[in-house]
Amino acid sequence: MKHYLVIVLGFLFCSGFSQQIPVLKFHQVEQRWKSNSDTVYLVNFWATWCKPCVEELPAFLQLEQELKNKPFKLILVSLDFPQHIKTRVIPFIEKHHIKSEVVVLDDDANQWINLINQDWDGSIPVTLVVKKKNQSFYNQLFEYDELIKIVKSKLE
Repeated sequence: MKHYLVIVLGFLFCSGFSQQIPVLKFHQVEQRWKSNSDTVYLVNFWATWCKPCVEELPAFLQLEQELKNKPFKLILVSLDFPQHIKTRVIPFIEKHHIKSEVVVLDDDANQWINLINQDWDGSIPVTLVVKKKNQSFYNQLFEYDELIKIVKSKLE
C-alpha cells in the first residue's frame, strides 16, 4: 500500500503542467478584457510557430513580472489549432515557464479580425492594450522598452 501511495503522489507532483488551456470562441475571449475596471489588459495574439511572436514573448513576461502589483493583466491568445494544445502549446508553455493566462482561440478569423481592427490583415503578432473602452491596436513586434512605456502611460 505504501508503494502505491508513493507512486500516486509522485505522479501527481511530477506530472508536469497543471494550467488548463481553455479553447474559446472570440466573444468568450473578448469578455476577458472588456471591463470598466482600472485594469490595463495587454492582449497578445500569437502562435507557437510564429518566430516574431516567440521573440517578443520574454518582453511580455518581464512586463507582467514588473507590474505584478499593479492593475495589469496579460492575456496570451494562442492561434494554434486546438488539436495542438497537448503537442505544441503545453510543451511551449512549460519550456518558457509561462504562468500568464493562455487561451486558445478556436473561431473563424474572418468573423472576428475586423472586430479587433479594420486594418488588421490577420498577420501576427498583434497586441491590444485595453483600459475600459480605450483600445490601442499594435500590429508589430515589441521590444520591452517600448512596451513598458505604452503600458505605463495607460496605468497613469
